Amino acid sequence: MLPLLVDSDIFCKLGIAGLLQDAAAIFGLGVGDCGCLPALPHMLRRGKLPRTFGQEACEKLIAMAESMVVELTPSTTWLDKLAGVDRIDVGEAQLFASIADDGVMVMTGDKRALVAVAQVPHYPEVLAGRIVTLEAILIALCARLGDDIVRSRVQPLLTKDRMVQMCFSSGNNDPRAALRSYLDAILRDVVPLKLWAPPEGNA
Repeated sequence: MLPLLVDSDIFCKLGIAGLLQDAAAIFGLGVGDCGCLPALPHMLRRGKLPRTFGQEACEKLIAMAESMVVELTPSTTWLDKLAGVDRIDVGEAQLFASIADDGVMVMTGDKRALVAVAQVPHYPEVLAGRIVTLEAILIALCARLGDDIVRSRVQPLLTKDRMVQMCFSSGNNDPRAALRSYLDAILRDVVPLKLWAPPEGNA
């Protein structure tokens, strides 16, 4: 199993911003060490992702997505615990169960699923420190690359993601403080689950 899995939403956002490789480097990895769900290349061609991010932007990411596809085969032991849990779809269930089985890291932007899985017995323990949110990885990228570089890269996302818009608007001189505020709110919502904590040293 690859050491870092990326859900479809974060893949698109980091890919469009040209930050996916830099995000992988935070963990000492390359894009080739990251995996995505098999459905992602198809999702980039039609459906919600092209409608949200634009057909042209998504088409540019298809080749990368195809190179990252990984078949997830988590055990039914962990999958069964998530069966029928509201707000956790099949893809997220596979990602969470893969953490439990293989100890991988997962980047996910599905906050509703995180709130739900935090209440499933035994999952908070096995997921602890292995879930990376978009807010957390952007904090780490700001620390690694500098706020101005990240602000420049995420410009295509300002009309696509409310959180990114608020944190990186031209009127916000401290995007890391804004990102931390968003992340702190998520941390409160997912107790007792502990998420990955970003390094925040100056770039």
